[in-house]
Amino acid sequence: MTRRLRALTLADLERLPTGCGSCAFWESEKRLERRCASASDAEGMREWYLRVTGEWGDCGRVAYEDDEVLGFIKYAPSGYFPQAATFAARPLDQSVPLLACLHIAPEARHRGLGSVLLRAALRDLAGRGERRVEAFAAAHKAAVLDESPVLGLEFLLRNGFTVSRPDPEYPLLKLDVRSLALFTENLESVLESLKFPLRVPKRAPASWMNGR
Repeated sequence: MTRRLRALTLADLERLPTGCGSCAFWESEKRLERRCASASDAEGMREWYLRVTGEWGDCGRVAYEDDEVLGFIKYAPSGYFPQAATFAARPLDQSVPLLACLHIAPEARHRGLGSVLLRAALRDLAGRGERRVEAFAAAHKAAVLDESPVLGLEFLLRNGFTVSRPDPEYPLLKLDVRSLALFTENLESVLESLKFPLRVPKRAPASWMNGR
């Protein structure tokens, strides 16, 4: 069994858990219910991916075990995520990268994989000269956590984020990626060392979503 990290590819969109590859929540302009897959458009997401990677570059990282997805993180400047502008604490600078999605397979949750994926994203952004990254946080846990498209507040604070624009429901957090020692850590070795079942069942159901 081999685990690895790699950039999110177009082919990966079809291999993500049910609903994730076609979820167009962040890419929609109209204000939506704050729920994963409240907008779905598989072809639109393919076009979005091609546009972002063509204009800006890699927009995510995926953790694999052999040919099975363990988890993924997606990010891009907030201008590529129109839904961000519908939040009260919306970003003021649309050129700053925004962490939009971070989902972990159920069998791999609560073992540190979310932090590994976050580190992989931050390393990529720092290597491309980005100075900071932002993310919305859910101040209150959702009734059904698996349906939340917003990262957890505790998770972000635990990983060094601070509040940039307060809001009682969805504050905007920020992190200076230059303040972290990102290049000395062997993330592949960390991924291999995580203790969770070595095999994730094929095509896990929609409840795959949003574990850290």
